[in-house]
Amino acid sequence: MSARILLIEDDSALRSNFALSLIAEGYQVRAAASLSQAFELWHDASGAQGIDLVLLDLGLPDGSGDDFLSAIRHQERTPVIVISARNGEQEKARLLNLGAAAYLVKPFTVPTLIDCVQTSLEARLSRGEVTRWLSAFPEISIDLQVGSVLRAGIPVALVPVEYCLLAQLVKSAGKVVTDSQLLSAAMGPQYVDRRDLLRLGMAQLRTKLEADPLEPKLLLSVPGVGYQLAVASGPA
Repeated sequence: MSARILLIEDDSALRSNFALSLIAEGYQVRAAASLSQAFELWHDASGAQGIDLVLLDLGLPDGSGDDFLSAIRHQERTPVIVISARNGEQEKARLLNLGAAAYLVKPFTVPTLIDCVQTSLEARLSRGEVTRWLSAFPEISIDLQVGSVLRAGIPVALVPVEYCLLAQLVKSAGKVVTDSQLLSAAMGPQYVDRRDLLRLGMAQLRTKLEADPLEPKLLLSVPGVGYQLAVASGPA
């Protein structure tokens, strides 16, 4: 079955253009022009059970897209791509940290939108493809099949960007993953040069997973190349 997308955009021309372009690519699209309509469609579709990805405009006639993102961010398997004319770097970082999977600044081309949608959906699906246990770090367990990350048996709360970064490292455990590969997988291809956002995401991961974030033993930096997940042996 094709992926189901909830498009939240108050501009009727953009909403129609985006919807028709996505439908032409084989996606199922539900479109909302307001925050209240977005919540109605989300609940009608049973939330994360019926929506695979959300395209979210921030400036809506009856509220802010922030409110929608905040309400559903616990559904970490449903990526949210923010589509907004706001181009401030602090705003982008804030929304990504709040849980957005990617941030597209208007105006952008339809191919850019389609590419970002495909990348975000692939990252979502990859969470269920691989299971690895880190035998070198018995206090840490990561199960991508069920989306579980535990530290000393306690669930670790990760926002989608952090989870996608970790998932890419886990799938290449023991190997170096380049900065651009991590950025493309976690945030979208338009962010491949944003190493500042990558450093921020990795710092947050280390704070949540490392005994000493300043002396990491699990999430290793490879200067000038990327990052590596340290393991003593393959998956159990």
